[in-house]
Amino acid sequence: MTFISNLADTRLAWGLLFLSSLVLVAYALFSQHAMGLQPCIMCIYQRTAIFGIMFACVPVLIANNMLTRLLAFVVWGISAIWGGLIAWEHYDIQNAANPFFATCEIVPNFPSWLPLHEWLPNLFAATGDCGNIDWVFMDMSMPQWMMVVFAIYSAIWFVVLSARLITKRSL
Repeated sequence: MTFISNLADTRLAWGLLFLSSLVLVAYALFSQHAMGLQPCIMCIYQRTAIFGIMFACVPVLIANNMLTRLLAFVVWGISAIWGGLIAWEHYDIQNAANPFFATCEIVPNFPSWLPLHEWLPNLFAATGDCGNIDWVFMDMSMPQWMMVVFAIYSAIWFVVLSARLITKRSL
């Protein structure tokens, strides 16, 4: 338990978390620009959640202290859980019994002060349809794989945070 708790103190662990999310973003961009898969609004929201996990690591990689780790844990947890919920909703849209009622937005609902889809359209513009299943690997669509990814990120977050709380309380 102490070993898991102490992982949060190391830049290596945060670097691996950053790297894993960077690989996922790179694959998303490869899928979009090289394979021609057009991201829907739900894909963009999931991509944003992955960016949230990636950027949660940056303060700790710059200055590893209690404040930056606390901020990183909060952003990581919110991003992982929110991303999982979005992936689940996306999966529901793709598998709706009546696709007429299962729709999603066309334009991302980013805050007016942060219109990422306008500033960085190659990363955040939604051009696809949420109901289309254009990519399948091992009988699972992209939202299903993203549910697995976010479940893993959430589980790791929960285990490390729990270990930290348990070991710090026992001191």
